[in-house]
Amino acid sequence: MRPFVFINMAMSADGKISNRLKEQIKLSGKEDLDRVDRLKNSVDAVMVGIGTILSDNPSLTIKSDEIKRRREERGIMENPIRIIVDSKCRIPLDSDVLNKGKGERIIITSYSADKDKVDMLSKYTKIIRVGADNIDLVKMMKLLYDKGIKRIMVEGGGELAWGLINARLVDELYYYISPIIIGGRDSPTPVDGDGFVSEFPKLELIEFVKIDSGLLMHWKVL
Repeated sequence: MRPFVFINMAMSADGKISNRLKEQIKLSGKEDLDRVDRLKNSVDAVMVGIGTILSDNPSLTIKSDEIKRRREERGIMENPIRIIVDSKCRIPLDSDVLNKGKGERIIITSYSADKDKVDMLSKYTKIIRVGADNIDLVKMMKLLYDKGIKRIMVEGGGELAWGLINARLVDELYYYISPIIIGGRDSPTPVDGDGFVSEFPKLELIEFVKIDSGLLMHWKVL
């Protein structure tokens, strides 16, 4: 068994999530950011790869005070569990995800990660080691499911998305398409990695809707 997993990302009209310098770019407006808060409220955990932490330094928290208040009234933490997939434990100790907002954090790493860094990080967060040199994503998902995490929202980045899709671990996709063009052959896309050369994963469109000045597309992975 594994959790239900969906990816939520914003991209430019030409399919880029950042520029060639890998700088954070504002792609969503208020309406879409409110939608993302509602999605976060619907999951047990939010997951990102280490590349997103290093480039964007997100806190991965719910921004809406009203949603956080309702969560506390229900007796749950104001933020879902935040999971960082980081095979070498490169995450800086001053990262916002480790220091901002209430709630549990989990770092997924491999047995090749530096032991001293792992011991140091264990003072901040829970550490799960899975895989010898690289993280075994299938085993990772099973371990998370066994810990009671049944629904996960993946917010980035392209390398993690590729790994999860390639391992057939993704159920749905939410892509917000922003009305800007970024361009650049080296600009990151929602799914990077090695890419497929055949047997491309197929999608079924669930819905599409105009949000802010852009378009939200919701897909089922077949």
